[in-house]
Amino acid sequence: MSPALIALFSAFGLVLAVELPDKTLVATLVLTTRFRAWPVFAGVCVAFAVQCVIAVAFGSLLTLLPETLVSVLVAAMFGVGAFLLLREGFSEGSEAGEDASRSGPGPVSFLRSALTSFGVLFAAEWGDASQLATAGLVARLGNPFAVGVGAFVALVSVAGLAVFIGAKIRDRIRPKLIQRTAGFVFAGFAAFALAQLLW
Repeated sequence: MSPALIALFSAFGLVLAVELPDKTLVATLVLTTRFRAWPVFAGVCVAFAVQCVIAVAFGSLLTLLPETLVSVLVAAMFGVGAFLLLREGFSEGSEAGEDASRSGPGPVSFLRSALTSFGVLFAAEWGDASQLATAGLVARLGNPFAVGVGAFVALVSVAGLAVFIGAKIRDRIRPKLIQRTAGFVFAGFAAFALAQLLW
């Protein structure tokens, strides 16, 4: 097997394993319950493409970041995400109104949904394990294109799974319940990142 294929499959396997239980799946799932599936998928795919380019381009620099700084930034990011999700999940808004706004084209345009999805996932991927893993593989294997493609395909696979699940359950589950659950999950990730500082 050529070095390029080894790099591609290594990146795909590692990033897929890191992302399946990660916030990327949860965030994409929540977005799909709020917006139509295609704009969400388009937005997150573009976010992943940009983040993969950044990780590949600055791989050696990202791997030099102190672990303490990365843990603090990740904890802060999860904490903000948890706050926003829980605030919306426990707000007084009518779920019936939200369901109506999500059925059919509604008032939210494709572009707005895609841009919102892009922003959420672009911010969430900063300092993420998959970004650091991609950068580390670039530094170790020395094949940035193959590593970038492998990481991107893994991220898109996770996003596709989340969009598929979200589209199937969006009419069967209360959006606020998903937001609350995701908020508590994000809070758990924040606590875990802070706990890593003590270990």
